[in-house]
Amino acid sequence: MKWFLKLDKSLRQYLLVTFNYWNFTITDGALRMLVVLYFYQLGYSPLNIALLFLFYEIFGVVTNLVGGWLGARIGLNRTMNIGLGMQVFALLLLTVPSEWLTIPWVMMAQAFSGIAKDLNKMSAKSSIKTLIPNNQQSKLYHWVAVLTGSKNALKGAGFFIGGLLSTLVGFQVALMIMAGVLAMVFVMSLLFLEGDLGKAKTKPKFSQMFSKSGPVNILSAARLFLFASRDVWFVVALPIYLASIFGWSHSVVGAFLASWVIAYGIVQGFAPKITAYFSKNGATENGTAPNGKSAMLWCSLLAVVTGILALAIHLEWQVQWIITIGLLIFGAIFAINSSLHSYLIISYAKQDGVSLDVGFYYMANAMGRLVGTVLSGWIYQAYGFAACLWIAFAFLLITSVISLKLPESSKV
Repeated sequence: MKWFLKLDKSLRQYLLVTFNYWNFTITDGALRMLVVLYFYQLGYSPLNIALLFLFYEIFGVVTNLVGGWLGARIGLNRTMNIGLGMQVFALLLLTVPSEWLTIPWVMMAQAFSGIAKDLNKMSAKSSIKTLIPNNQQSKLYHWVAVLTGSKNALKGAGFFIGGLLSTLVGFQVALMIMAGVLAMVFVMSLLFLEGDLGKAKTKPKFSQMFSKSGPVNILSAARLFLFASRDVWFVVALPIYLASIFGWSHSVVGAFLASWVIAYGIVQGFAPKITAYFSKNGATENGTAPNGKSAMLWCSLLAVVTGILALAIHLEWQVQWIITIGLLIFGAIFAINSSLHSYLIISYAKQDGVSLDVGFYYMANAMGRLVGTVLSGWIYQAYGFAACLWIAFAFLLITSVISLKLPESSKV
């Protein structure tokens, strides 16, 4: 502990925020996998499983919008701690006897978890802007990529942990274990996280929740369709498809998706080096950073890959190989898109009250996840897995068109 206290204050706060975010992310990934697999085992249809996450995504939309305003008023440390506490509560709500786990009860618990997740994410992403000088865009891109990439790698670990715990100890005991670990993280955060992190110099009005920045609004619209394109086939359709069509066990499904998300997170962490290699607009050693054109080009590449996947699945050509290998290619390119977007919103956001712009942006992200999650269950149940991929392809084409309007410069 002495070595930690001797660190520079900004570095110490960054490490604390990252530690909180990492631990929260593991429980979030594990909870999602536990819920999908447990209720599929109970005989729930894909659409009903998707509806279990409906409040999770709806309240995520509201939380990002209100949470950005709240973070600017009371400080990002408090919004992060509120998120940690609410996730502990949400986990405990699901440890009740199995006969209590009706759809309304689970949806209520998922609502608390959705609020918690987006308070935590908004706080973590916004805090980086306050800890890194505004004139160090390359450094900002690097640390955003590290935080985002490590988060998704750990979310993948959470998928694996969720599938493993489901097999070893069962649904309720798994949730108790996760709640206990996160409660300890919550106490540590209360003790050590600084009280003035991210608080705006002037108290923003409630009406300022909606961004008045053109670049932020355009990027938010692009983010909505980008994440809808992923979740429309990944959240509900893919795990059920792997379990029902391929006959994979819960632990194998969890391990496969965990490996995918971990690899996805690793690619995100290396995004600055990858974009530097492939594009003159990428982050380089002289301190330049990617821009709106970079986001448009990488999204267009993702649309092409998704269209090929959709066509192959539609024609039922080497389905198992296409899904396993194609999923890795999709994940790598999507990871770069996500990392670029995560950097651009931090770069576009105002320095004072940064969480207002970041909260609005992640509200659009949550809206995209909501659309994707609901469609994932409905489209898969009604039309099959290939249809989910065709919808994803259409969403990516829309994202590419919207991205044409993003500024050429990352400094706006």
